[in-house]
Amino acid sequence: MDTAFLANLLLVVDTGSMAEAARRVGVTPAAIAQQVQALEREFDVTLLVRAGRTVMPTEAGHRLIERARGLVAAIAELKAHALEGEAVGELRIGTITTALLSLLPDVVANFSRTFPRVKVFIRAGTSMELYEALQRGDLDVAICLHPAFALPKAYCWHLLREEPLVVLAPQRLASSDPHELLRREPFIRYDRTLGGGKQANHYLRSVRIVPRELFELNALMAIAMMVDRGLGVSLVPDIVSPMTSALSIVRLALPVATEPRRFGVVWQRASPRARLIQGLLECADKAVAATTDERS
Repeated sequence: MDTAFLANLLLVVDTGSMAEAARRVGVTPAAIAQQVQALEREFDVTLLVRAGRTVMPTEAGHRLIERARGLVAAIAELKAHALEGEAVGELRIGTITTALLSLLPDVVANFSRTFPRVKVFIRAGTSMELYEALQRGDLDVAICLHPAFALPKAYCWHLLREEPLVVLAPQRLASSDPHELLRREPFIRYDRTLGGGKQANHYLRSVRIVPRELFELNALMAIAMMVDRGLGVSLVPDIVSPMTSALSIVRLALPVATEPRRFGVVWQRASPRARLIQGLLECADKAVAATTDERS
């Protein structure tokens, strides 16, 4: 039995698609299907069934997958041990969407040049989803917001940026008072279930501003584009992204100081991929420094 077949089976289950699993490992969907069939012949059970456009594990598949995750991880660690001194293996990175569309491409580009033999897997989600995935062992590291609670001692935190709240407005309103804009202009609200949205909502309440809400979105890039189109203003964390550099928007500082959104990296202190995580941190610090220099 080829353990690579097991690893690809896990990828099919995690993505819900043979086509997506094939894309990630650089083979055809037919090749993935043949590998799954080979495993089914090996174990004499049906492992996957179709559910609409996705595939799901059968009851027997669930039992196999539960054991296979540990086996695949152990084999990967064994290979790494055999090649000790060389940086090899896989690094599973979780990231919030704003990092994925801003900082992460530069970080991964630098990381891949430094560790060319390391395979990088990237998964997007909310900060809490990523933290829970770290706890389950599904991720090695998460680029996210600092949790609203104190991290257990088993976890490490590395701060990358502090992002204060700013009023995002069309360029033509650059000389306007931020509070007046929030009172007067149509308001595009950042999702209140997310950390930055909660902060914005708390600020509006503290200064007793009730905006004329137009709609609510959970994507900061989309909010910036809608402000650029003149649909309204918003109150959001001051993110840095090349996707917003061409937009005709301004960031106006608030007259009342606020707690910034803290954005960084979290990982398990005892992670077997500590060397790769340290390399990722160094690449992330360089990317943050470069964006800071560009804005200053």
